[in-house]
Amino acid sequence: MSGLTAGIFTIGALLISGGVHFYLAIKRPVVYPPKYILRRRAAALAAGGIGLLLIGVIMHSFK
Repeated sequence: MSGLTAGIFTIGALLISGGVHFYLAIKRPVVYPPKYILRRRAAALAAGGIGLLLIGVIMHSFK
């Protein structure tokens, strides 16, 4: 069970770092794809990462 929890934490952290990457790409002057697509990607990745981190915390607390 601890391996599964560690995997969930790792995937959550990777998703959040991907969201940060796309958020920082919005700040660059010339980017492709358009900024509204980058905002949607950043929000989706960050939401998924936060969700997985919360699931990992819940699983860790029931351990």
